[in-house]
Amino acid sequence: MITFLLSVVLLIGGYFIYGSFVERIFGIDKTKKTPAYTLQDGVDYVPMGWGKIFLIQFLNIAGLGPVFGAIMGAVYGPAAFLWIVLGSIFGGAVHDYLSGMLSLRNKGMSLPEIGGKYMGVGFKQFMRVFTLFLMLLVGAVFIAGPATLLANMTPLTLDFTFWCVVIFIYYMFATLLPIDKLIGKIYPVFGFCLLFMAVGIGFALVWNHAPIPEAIPANLYNMNPDPDRYPLFPMLFISIACGAISGFHATQSPLMARCLKNEANGRKVFYGAMITEGMVALVWAAAAMSFFDSVGGLQTFLAENGNNAAVVVDKIAHTWLGKVGGLLAILGVIAAPITSGDTAFRSARLIVSDFIGFSQKSIKNRLIVSIPLFVVGFIILQVNFDVIWRYFAWSNQTLAAATLWIITVYLVQQNKFYWISLLPAIFMTMVVSVYIVVAPEGLQLPLMMGYSVGGICTLGALVVFILWKRKQKVRIY
Repeated sequence: MITFLLSVVLLIGGYFIYGSFVERIFGIDKTKKTPAYTLQDGVDYVPMGWGKIFLIQFLNIAGLGPVFGAIMGAVYGPAAFLWIVLGSIFGGAVHDYLSGMLSLRNKGMSLPEIGGKYMGVGFKQFMRVFTLFLMLLVGAVFIAGPATLLANMTPLTLDFTFWCVVIFIYYMFATLLPIDKLIGKIYPVFGFCLLFMAVGIGFALVWNHAPIPEAIPANLYNMNPDPDRYPLFPMLFISIACGAISGFHATQSPLMARCLKNEANGRKVFYGAMITEGMVALVWAAAAMSFFDSVGGLQTFLAENGNNAAVVVDKIAHTWLGKVGGLLAILGVIAAPITSGDTAFRSARLIVSDFIGFSQKSIKNRLIVSIPLFVVGFIILQVNFDVIWRYFAWSNQTLAAATLWIITVYLVQQNKFYWISLLPAIFMTMVVSVYIVVAPEGLQLPLMMGYSVGGICTLGALVVFILWKRKQKVRIY
């Protein structure tokens, strides 16, 4: 319990202390007019209060990640607590805040266009293709998960296919309608459900004196039942993504950057939403490790239920929160991925429209861009969910590494303290390059070879950065 409570304190402290430090480095301008006013169009550029934007951003970035990812990461043991806390404060929140503020400073520009501005045309083209592919993967992934949960809660006639169709229709409306007409109205409600779920489970942990394992040196080893196939590094850092750092978040931040009224609200929305998501992940990781009496108990339960994290959520929520609380908790888990999937398609629409310079003010233009995206998303949905999820996880963290490099280049060009993004960029580059070499869905090569290749890739990226930086003739920190 000490580790859990200390982790909560560190996350809160991280927001106020390190978040303020990062904000000072970026250098906000409270007098500068934001794109919400200078480009106001009533569709995507709509001024909204920071509280509403915070809940929308939180729900956009949450999805299944901080719940399902934390549960699957809990299989590795208390090391998951360290990754959630340190990853959220020094990685994810820095990534989310600076990518969001870069978009805010660049007229609400989408991530690929930001990448092109600071990293060149070639990088922009790569980011356009890669990011668009990831958005469509997210849309498909976040249909299948909620559809499965809804099918389990409703009569047999309302099966998985039925709910997939219903969710897909909702996606169309959320993608096409002005952001304040649907998303701006229902997201705060769903955000409350997700927060209620996490707070309720958190109180239950304390009330029931849950036997949460401590993150002491003796427990910081790989507790996965198959450690040779699933080594702690890099598997843990891919399993827990949204609860620590996620590239997907940088694709969602421009949506809210187009609605912020003042740069001073950026830390509350971008850094704050990531810290809140880290809290949700922390709660579910602790619940998963303790509800079944031990990490081993969790592993046994998952093995008996096809490694389905949704079953874990259902079991814990109904036992600790009762019928009403359990229902609200499950609805929160359903709402979160759906509301990430719809904004993934909305982001895809904006990425394409930014690329071709196609105004999105008229519904006709939005349909022209969106219909092909819906068709491709529906095709991807036919692929096995487990396969989609595995490749989404790696693609997601690869995008996080790329975004951190973009941020680092920007900070260098602005003569600012770039180490806050450089260090997590190096770490995430190592994670994704080792993972694709050793993972079952990757090259499946020996771990030592993965470490060697990962080290070479990371060192190569660092060398390129150093050579480029020397040409910039900026101060060396």
